[in-house]
Amino acid sequence: RLISQSAFTSLLLIQTEPLQQDGFAPQLCCVCVCVYSPVYNACLLSLQVKPSDATLTQQVPEILFPWRSVVVRGDGTLRRVKRDWVIPPINVPENSRGQFPEDLVRIRSDRDKNRMLRYSVTGPGADQPPNGIFIINPISGQLSVTKPLDREHISNFHLRAHAVDLNGNQVENPIDIVINVIDQNDNRPEFTHTIFNGSVPEGSKPGSFVMTVTAVDKDDPKTANGMLRYKILSQNPQSPSSNMFTINNKTGDIITVAAGLDREVFTQYTLIIQATDMEGNPTYGLSNTATTVIRITDVNDNPPEFTTDTFFGEVHENRVNVIVANLTVTDKDQPHTPAWSAVYRIIDGDSTGRFSIPTDPTTNEGLLTVVKVGCHCHLDFELTRSFMLTVEAVNEVPLARGIHLPRQSTATVSVRILDINESPEFSPNPKPIKLEEGLPAGSLLTTFTAQDPDRFMRQTMYDPANWLEIDPVNGRISTIAILDRESPYVKNNLYNVTFMASDNGIPPASGTGTLQMYLLDINDNAPHVFPPEVEMCEKPDPNAVNITASDPDLTPNAGPFAFELANRPSDVRRNWTLSRVNGQCGIMCLSLSVFGIYEVPIMITDSGNLPMSNTSYLKVKVCQCDHHGDCVDMARIIAAGLGTGAIIAILICIIILLGELPTHTHTHTHTLLSHLRQAKQLLIDPEDDVRDNILKYDEEGGGEEDQVHIRYRFKTIQYYCSLYTLKCQSDAWGLWVTDSLLQFD
Repeated sequence: RLISQSAFTSLLLIQTEPLQQDGFAPQLCCVCVCVYSPVYNACLLSLQVKPSDATLTQQVPEILFPWRSVVVRGDGTLRRVKRDWVIPPINVPENSRGQFPEDLVRIRSDRDKNRMLRYSVTGPGADQPPNGIFIINPISGQLSVTKPLDREHISNFHLRAHAVDLNGNQVENPIDIVINVIDQNDNRPEFTHTIFNGSVPEGSKPGSFVMTVTAVDKDDPKTANGMLRYKILSQNPQSPSSNMFTINNKTGDIITVAAGLDREVFTQYTLIIQATDMEGNPTYGLSNTATTVIRITDVNDNPPEFTTDTFFGEVHENRVNVIVANLTVTDKDQPHTPAWSAVYRIIDGDSTGRFSIPTDPTTNEGLLTVVKVGCHCHLDFELTRSFMLTVEAVNEVPLARGIHLPRQSTATVSVRILDINESPEFSPNPKPIKLEEGLPAGSLLTTFTAQDPDRFMRQTMYDPANWLEIDPVNGRISTIAILDRESPYVKNNLYNVTFMASDNGIPPASGTGTLQMYLLDINDNAPHVFPPEVEMCEKPDPNAVNITASDPDLTPNAGPFAFELANRPSDVRRNWTLSRVNGQCGIMCLSLSVFGIYEVPIMITDSGNLPMSNTSYLKVKVCQCDHHGDCVDMARIIAAGLGTGAIIAILICIIILLGELPTHTHTHTHTLLSHLRQAKQLLIDPEDDVRDNILKYDEEGGGEEDQVHIRYRFKTIQYYCSLYTLKCQSDAWGLWVTDSLLQFD
């Protein structure tokens, strides 16, 4: 009667929440029938209908499209409007074993009384992938599922229900239908690893964290189906306690619960861990297991201990970088770790640092080794025949707290020094002495002896000039000849004598030493004219040659020199004149022009303390010359014995003369050119392939230096380079000489 009244427009059938017990599919317990009044916005009539009451409703619940509400206008008339309605989700258990298709709910519109309607559903699971899971009867609106659902694959579906007339016109707004897949406990827990590996230091206190194990369950974690609990099933080895570890049943954290972990006793423990869902219910929960390997890591709780209290070794004297003894220790800690590796040190008996003890990284042995300290600090049998060392062994890292070094970490090493036949030694070596040349024979110079600490020895020497002798007993050195600084055996004023000392050991040993004698120059050499031969033109005038002096002594025992013609024979001063140009050179002129060869005696005196004089003969060859100043009879002059040294002397004296006399006249130029042409003929071998000598004479500008460039070819000019401090350079053709007054290139 109430339903038939116009104030009540819709009948809504609502399926109540299904009940689920013990993992079985829920069963429909009742259907609530509500008569809704839009005026009062309340359900005026509610009925609970059992499924067996077929007289009131069907087995399958209905979902009615949103009904039309009645609204009173201002003039008192009624108007129907649509009203949205939120449909509660439909819960469907996964893994259903019923017959398919299985009816879920009926969808209908209140307009199906007046016309024929067609129903459909859209969305994933219906007309979208995965297609065909849900279907609807287009006439009755019966929504069904076609196969079992899997919550772990898809946990819910969102569908839309549509109602259209036979012409396809929409008669109702689509409604959203949410289908939740109800979870069942159909998945066991799975550990993330089959074997878990962890570690904990030995000696760890109870409560020390070790590691965490993790398992996952595909079932709904918000339900008991996905709630896991952990437990330890077994421990191996079960020592020193069967319960050395415990596990947090919710987080999977493993910690120690007992003391006594010792790596030297057990290096690892193996635990079997079980994970169970249903919050660990052993009756209904599903379980799985995994293996956990806990490695006990090493700490330095075992100091190194020597295998014996005393070690012995021996080594020959004077040896370095040799192993004297191998020191062995034992250490129970893990090999090849800082807690196992030993470090050795000498704490007594080696004040001078002659020994060191490196560690063999493979065997952990200490290698007692002789090392070199300084230049003369070595093992000497004659000084020390044995050493008694005290050594200590520690690890690379400190010992764990509470562990102390035992007595066995210290040992004694007895080292015996063996004697060898040592070589005699000279000291100092080399030994320098300084003395003047010219010492007479029999002069005592010095004493130079070798020392041999353990053998008889005798000494000999190598004296290239045979100037010295040595007393084989006391090593005194004396002269047997006059020392001469100008000897070819003296280089840069140094004369070296090598001494050898040998003993009578088996095998014999010997040593050498050097005596360096620095000879001071004295004026023991008189100067002589250089070069000994010159030539000059008979005509034209003036006829002159330049001469210089040679003295093997050093300054101040050499130049400057004084030049003078000898008094005899009497015609010397009548035919020749000699003038001093400077301290190194003089000019000699011919007074009587007669062709021939002359030997002119010239007396030269040096500047030494107690000067020395010497009369030497200058061979002068006077020849006939052409208008250029060149000798016309070169073969006859050369056959007469005129040497190339005379030509070079002429050139150098001309250069020195030009540096002091006026040179800006044509006369001097002609004289210079004449002498250069004569020199050219004597200096150049016709068979040699040489370049032209370069002659340049500059007469420009008052006060400017004249430059004459002459190219030489003979080694004789090297003497002048050292005698007059000239700057010399050489090439493949000869020498280039540059003087401080005139420049030769």
